[in-house]
Amino acid sequence: MSTTSGKAQRHSQFVGQDKPRRNAIRHAHGRGRFVDDIAFGNLAHLAFLRSPYAHAEILEIDTEAARALPGVVDVFTGPDLVDICTPWVGKLDHFSGLRTPEQYPLAMERARWNGEPVVAVVAESRAIAEDALDLIMVEWAELPAIIGIDNSRSTNGPILHPQYDSNVAFVMNLTAGDAKAAFRDAAYIVEDTLELGRQTGLTLEPRSIVADFDPSLRKLTAYHSTQTPYQMQDVFVRHFNLSEENVRVISPDVGGSFGMKLHVYGEEMAAVAASIRLGRPVKFIADRMESFLSDIHLREHKVHARMALNSGGEILAMEVDDATGIGPFSVYPRTSAMEGNQALRLMGAPYKMPHYDGTLTVLFQNKAPTCQYRAVGHPIGVTVTEHLVDLAAKAVGLNPFEIRRRNIVTQDMYPHTTATGYILERLSHEECLAKLEALMDYPKLIAEQKEMRERGIYRGIGIAAFIEITNPGPAFYGIGGARISSQDGCVIKLEPSGKIRVSVSVTEQGQGTETIMAQVAATYLGVDLDHVDVVTGDTERTPYGGATWASRGAGIGGATVMKAALAMKENILEIAGVILQGEADDFDLVDGQIVDRSNQQVRMSLAEIGRIAYFRPDTLPQDYHPQLSVSRHFVPQGTPFDFTNGVQASYLEVDVETGIVKLLNHWVVEDCGIILNQQLVDEQIRGGVVHGLGGVLFEECLYSENGQMMSATMADYLAPLASEMPDIQIDHVCTPTEMTPLGAKGVGEAGTAAAGAVVLNAVNDALRPLGGTLRTTPLTPERILKALGKI
Repeated sequence: MSTTSGKAQRHSQFVGQDKPRRNAIRHAHGRGRFVDDIAFGNLAHLAFLRSPYAHAEILEIDTEAARALPGVVDVFTGPDLVDICTPWVGKLDHFSGLRTPEQYPLAMERARWNGEPVVAVVAESRAIAEDALDLIMVEWAELPAIIGIDNSRSTNGPILHPQYDSNVAFVMNLTAGDAKAAFRDAAYIVEDTLELGRQTGLTLEPRSIVADFDPSLRKLTAYHSTQTPYQMQDVFVRHFNLSEENVRVISPDVGGSFGMKLHVYGEEMAAVAASIRLGRPVKFIADRMESFLSDIHLREHKVHARMALNSGGEILAMEVDDATGIGPFSVYPRTSAMEGNQALRLMGAPYKMPHYDGTLTVLFQNKAPTCQYRAVGHPIGVTVTEHLVDLAAKAVGLNPFEIRRRNIVTQDMYPHTTATGYILERLSHEECLAKLEALMDYPKLIAEQKEMRERGIYRGIGIAAFIEITNPGPAFYGIGGARISSQDGCVIKLEPSGKIRVSVSVTEQGQGTETIMAQVAATYLGVDLDHVDVVTGDTERTPYGGATWASRGAGIGGATVMKAALAMKENILEIAGVILQGEADDFDLVDGQIVDRSNQQVRMSLAEIGRIAYFRPDTLPQDYHPQLSVSRHFVPQGTPFDFTNGVQASYLEVDVETGIVKLLNHWVVEDCGIILNQQLVDEQIRGGVVHGLGGVLFEECLYSENGQMMSATMADYLAPLASEMPDIQIDHVCTPTEMTPLGAKGVGEAGTAAAGAVVLNAVNDALRPLGGTLRTTPLTPERILKALGKI
């Protein structure tokens, strides 16, 4: 143990950034675009002193000099907030045995990752707040850091939480059939160990909040860059002892989320606590370096897996041992066990595999916490499965398409329950596989690949089947005790102008939610799209609902809007019938006009109905009360989830002298049910593919042996560039779901689910003649050259 105090250690919290660079960053980000400072009188700004260590005791904190700095409003530490904010614990009841300590807005007694917030400073400007951080003296006692998965699993190493007997947070076993007997009788067995690198979210807009507490009313208004305003309203109510009607969360168009903004973060809770302490608005916007250090991370897994096949190449069983590192805590309220749970359950899911034995081990580490992120668990489950399927194809002597054709679940088998317990309503892997093979012209690519190899150019082809979890029902979180709504609500109102106002609980993060909601409302009402105004992201202006995550926006939110639109149309036609002295069934609403159903003759406009209903109801029958708004809620019924499915392929070239991968083409054939807006669907798929390509080729949160994050700037953390991305060709199969009236499934995570798997398979296909195999992502040039024995 070493004890260190003083100013130099505080600068090291930002991973070697010098002071001029640090100042440039803070001045650039001190006034974010999220909320205009001018809109708030008396707005204060929040900054955090973060732990320079991965693991250390906090022996003493001296804030006297910081408090004396002109412009500083308040300085507080973790213990200062215990009477304002109650702690939280990231558990769900259906993950029995999951253990994790209580969390507070700021570190209490110990810091447990490099970048954990320890001291908060509130000042008249962000620059003053950060200057005050340099005046805070902290005495630390550094402790051994637990970093890698093997280090976390060791029974002889340090333990992160002294109250526990190990670094194991959770263990889950999942079995079906008799996997041991299947392996005993198998004609072929393939196995391997894969390591998937840790990533982070990298949203265009960082985490942001303005918390504005009015002590006279005990009313909190939070302008919050979150996906889930109602979830956060509930969190603020319960942990700050406020009344639900006195907490308003406003989440305007959010600049990217990807699941990263689903979770409770200490900094945002500290901003609310600061506003309550001071009785004035407080603003926090994470700068890019803070985002790297404190946003949730994802997908750090080490998986050993085996697959058993019979002599005909049919998959009999899989055995999987998945270990994942989650940082020092399970994240609240959705838990950090969810990613591993879904990874374990997605293993082998597209295939008619009868036997399974899987184990998940969730481990504490001294790194930033991990939790749900776009395509939760999917890339792990798909990558492991499809890597083994390619190994099996080689062992059996089948090409990659043929072995998948022999094993995918066929149409006569639906509804089908996978070996891991997922209930599949009806998928279309057969059709997708056939369409993909034609789309990419597989025989032509094989011939081209052979020709190139003869010239010393190494190209590879990779394919992968996937399923995507969408439209989660009530069994997803509610059964575990989490106060996360599975239903959504919509209110539709006819304005006096004849325009339509749609207030809906799903939210907009750049994926086109508001466009889809307007499109559904316009279609089922019978009005022009530009006559529909959509309101989202405000707990005072929209009905309660689950919001947008897990590819649920169109399937659940859209179905809610559809039901409300149909009810509103009934009301409008009833009013028209009264005004025109006919029956409601005699009329229809087409392009915003009331028409005779028999001959489509225009009788009156919506604006005229609005004028009469709002301003001249005296002209209507005495006992008639026009209903000018409707409210509907919808929750999916049937199986716990709806599943999108598809197949992807990649064609690429590996420079065996430099290890650089050049992506030549990428194909996706997917089935998300009824397509509501093909342009949005296709671009969601392309965006998801790029996310997956970034993870498999470029992005990695690197840590030193003592837990310092080494890739906490955009210069060190490599994000995919447009110039490095291939053409992404997309085609569709349509299998409507019966779980929602629209027949639409989700699509936001389909591209991410399998993009990494097809690239790994394609790189290994390219290197096969040279005896190289990659087992660790991202597939950096260094790792490729090492696999080839060149370094």
